[in-house]
Amino acid sequence: MTWNRPVPLLGDQTSAAERAAEVEGWAFPQTARETFYDVVAARRDVRRFRPDPVDPETVRRVLAAAHMAPSVGHSQPWRFIVVSDPATRDRAARMADEQRLRQARQMDPEAGRRLLDLQLEGIREAPLGVVVACDRRTAAAGVLGRATFPDADVWSCACAIQNLWLAARAEGLGIGWVTLFEQKDLEGLVGVPDGVVTLGWLCLGWPDERPPAPGLERAGWSRRQPVEDVIFAERWSVTTPAPPSHLRAPQNDAVVGARDHADVLLSPPGSLGLLDRYVDRVEAAMQGRAHHTPTGRLLLVAGRHPVTAHGVSAYRDSVTEDVIAASHVGESAGAVAAAAAGLDFEVVDAGSATGDLVTTDALTAEQVSSLIERGRRRGADAGQEHRLVALGEVGIGNTTVAAALAAALLDLSAAEVVGLGAGADTTMVRRKTEVVEAAVARMRAGSGEDRLLPEQVLAAVGGPEFCVLAGAVLGAASTGAVSVLDGLATSVAALVAVRIEPGAAAYLVAGQRSRERAHAAVLEHLGLEPLLDLRLRAGEGVGASLAVAMLISGLKLRQGIGRTAP
Repeated sequence: MTWNRPVPLLGDQTSAAERAAEVEGWAFPQTARETFYDVVAARRDVRRFRPDPVDPETVRRVLAAAHMAPSVGHSQPWRFIVVSDPATRDRAARMADEQRLRQARQMDPEAGRRLLDLQLEGIREAPLGVVVACDRRTAAAGVLGRATFPDADVWSCACAIQNLWLAARAEGLGIGWVTLFEQKDLEGLVGVPDGVVTLGWLCLGWPDERPPAPGLERAGWSRRQPVEDVIFAERWSVTTPAPPSHLRAPQNDAVVGARDHADVLLSPPGSLGLLDRYVDRVEAAMQGRAHHTPTGRLLLVAGRHPVTAHGVSAYRDSVTEDVIAASHVGESAGAVAAAAAGLDFEVVDAGSATGDLVTTDALTAEQVSSLIERGRRRGADAGQEHRLVALGEVGIGNTTVAAALAAALLDLSAAEVVGLGAGADTTMVRRKTEVVEAAVARMRAGSGEDRLLPEQVLAAVGGPEFCVLAGAVLGAASTGAVSVLDGLATSVAALVAVRIEPGAAAYLVAGQRSRERAHAAVLEHLGLEPLLDLRLRAGEGVGASLAVAMLISGLKLRQGIGRTAP
């Protein structure tokens, strides 16, 4: 006698006989399978985005697809932090710029240059960022499958990223996976608790490119290996080579709009190299005024420093007064450089520090606040009238101050930041190193805090021109003007400004890299490449003036080159 098979009301209702009779019965229809493989083949790492918003329901569908990924022990350890705040995106972009420069420095020169030519992320352009985090607070032994493979939770999150990526591609959205971060920095940015790690930043938005092949493949960086090279039978192939390595060998609509402007030119995109990138930045800051060549002003800020009493400068303090006087009659190096570049010129006397850094604070908190505000007004005035604000400084002894600020802000040793300065010898360098060590040690011992506010660092080991310059960066940025940095002192001031208001980073251009030892580290932290690397020691904004002239030439080139049909 044959009985009816009990068929469950829940779960799999098929029988063994049915499954044996049609082993391919679980497959989707042919058209669905073809569509799936088309989506997989067309998935791309997108770096260029339109600024248009993405419908929240579409975002939810994509994230729901990510949430359906496989996970070890069904632990579902993924968390998705959706970031739309422009200020947070600006901070993330600066972090990525810094790491891009660090990676390039570790490669052989040619590979490093090629890396810097690539656009590796679209954090500022994309309307959304998604930080994928893995919650690892449950002990591995408490999750089925992790006792033997403890990192399987992270692999599960990678599967969620792939699901998200494929769903976004099916929706016509672009995803760019950015891992150019120190993990702890990204985790601090989005405030994840201890025990939760991040897997990078996903740029999410409508793509401003339709790449037919992977970007790095098109750029000649690498190629896709034949599938036969990555499939082994039974055991690992001993002839398989290691993966290739190159080691040692404004608002998003404005950013995209600047690139749109360049895209119609009768010239290959990026043909001006780094200059093109900075012209994009200037045009983005100009917000619709890209067809008008901007003018510029050099702000030369002077300060005086009692730290010179410790023998850290080869020149008398009176040289500062001489340069200020020569500037007022147009005969200082800065004044002449500004005139040669066609820039307006303004001298700002910031006054004197009141302490010597070693035994007492350079400035009071009230002085710092007042000087920063003074700089904001100067920068805003210059930014309203001009779109490019070149920054210069003069102040005997201020390379020692700049080194102390760099050491304090970047947690570097005195030996890593102290350079020769103008006219110094090895004995003087030793004295400068001792002064910087003593100043930073005094600041840290007296603060009782792990991390000081940038204004507190300025008060402890800064100087008046650094406060005014930092304020000028903030004031210029508030008007949409770009600040063009000169040497170490102006770059350290810009670093202070970015610590105060991270969004200011998008309004900076590195005019040059000087010979000061700390300058490269400061520019790297700001995520800036220098337009010029001429080993200048002139100071006074000479390098910044030369760079502004290059930027104006680049803008004129972009305006004059013929247009193509869209």
